[in-house]
Amino acid sequence: MARSRRNRKPLMAEINVVPYIDVMLVLLVIFMITAPLLTQGVNVDLPTAQSKALSSKQKEPIIVSVDSKGHYYLNINRNPSASVTPDFLMNRVAAQIKIDKKKKVKRQVLVKGDKSVGYGSVVQAMSLLQQAGAGNIGLITEPGVMDASKH
Repeated sequence: MARSRRNRKPLMAEINVVPYIDVMLVLLVIFMITAPLLTQGVNVDLPTAQSKALSSKQKEPIIVSVDSKGHYYLNINRNPSASVTPDFLMNRVAAQIKIDKKKKVKRQVLVKGDKSVGYGSVVQAMSLLQQAGAGNIGLITEPGVMDASKH
């Protein structure tokens, strides 16, 4: 018996971490593939509490207004007070963006939505602007502090 104890290898008290590393690498690959799929929608520059006014040196921004009934208005249209269809909005903004790129002019694209209009109408306007080629889209808000007691 004494001889069999001497020939035995000493017991290892360490945990084999190789399988855990394999699992972690598989999870990493899964997250790397799915993360870009989770980011969707329109790039939006959300307004902050203390925002700066637009510079007077910049060219007038392209502003899409959404009224309380969900109609779209475009400030660069010949008649800015006339509502426009979604197709006209997208085509007109795309044409203006092309013209600005040729002239190497950078112009902001902004959405101004009525507070009583549904969220979907504003998102649809932002989606149309993105399809037209607008990279960053900002939201116009009223200056001032929101009263928490009203909500």
